Amino acid sequence: MEKKRIEGQRFGEERALYNMTGLDLYKCSFEGEEDGESAIKECTAVTAEECTFLLRYPLWHTDGMTLDKCCMSRDCRAAIWYSSGIRITDTKMYGIKAVRECRDIYLSGCDIISPEFGWRSGPFTVENCSIDSEYAFFEAWDVHAKGLKLTGKYTFQYVKGGEFSNCFFDTKDAFWHSEGLTVRDSVIKGEYLGWYSKNLTLINCDIEGTQPLCYCQGLRLINCRMKGCDFTFEYSEVEADVRGEILSVKNVISGTVTADGYGEVMRTEDSKYEPRAKIIIRGKGEV
Repeated sequence: MEKKRIEGQRFGEERALYNMTGLDLYKCSFEGEEDGESAIKECTAVTAEECTFLLRYPLWHTDGMTLDKCCMSRDCRAAIWYSSGIRITDTKMYGIKAVRECRDIYLSGCDIISPEFGWRSGPFTVENCSIDSEYAFFEAWDVHAKGLKLTGKYTFQYVKGGEFSNCFFDTKDAFWHSEGLTVRDSVIKGEYLGWYSKNLTLINCDIEGTQPLCYCQGLRLINCRMKGCDFTFEYSEVEADVRGEILSVKNVISGTVTADGYGEVMRTEDSKYEPRAKIIIRGKGEV
């Protein structure tokens, strides 16, 4: 497809490039006193390089989109919704709700500060990005991330399917109600990790924070380390191999937990469910 090249122009009006096919935008800006919304709505096959977006809702219902070295300011709210075939590289995305209800998204080398990022979207491929989002990836699916640094609170809730490797998560309530996720070679810091998850697998991970991994089904930990983890695995079905000591485990429903030691193993009389899991000290036997 031969694209229409537009270089160095400013667009401030409402629906400035509405319903166009084959756009090659270079060093353009979407700003101005016209304060127009939805600049590139309902477009197909759009490439934008070194462009600046300062106005709201620029890329809705867009099919086939490539952004490289662009900048979306805080005023660029809800930038990409209901779109598909999205490739974004080396781009700054600073507006709230940057991606929602989208399909086939690839992100690489991006710096993202966006509350409520990535809702109800997938498949997602994320490589070497930094994301600061209070509520990221809610109800997303098929999320694959490498080298992701993510800061937030309520992260990956209700996500279905995905793999994460070499990531750093500083978050809270991460992976709640998630299904079928695998996390490898990563650091996970935060409170109440993974409650109500199904088939969550953590491999060679460092886990830090209070009351992790409760009410889980099909939980697996392989060669993980835990720091400051108290009341761990309450009411969970778990197979866990933990290197080092766990501060405390409480009323583990079923499975086997193996560690080098425990600060405390709790089987309380008021437990709603009978704790039947085997709690083993490596090399010494069952507690």
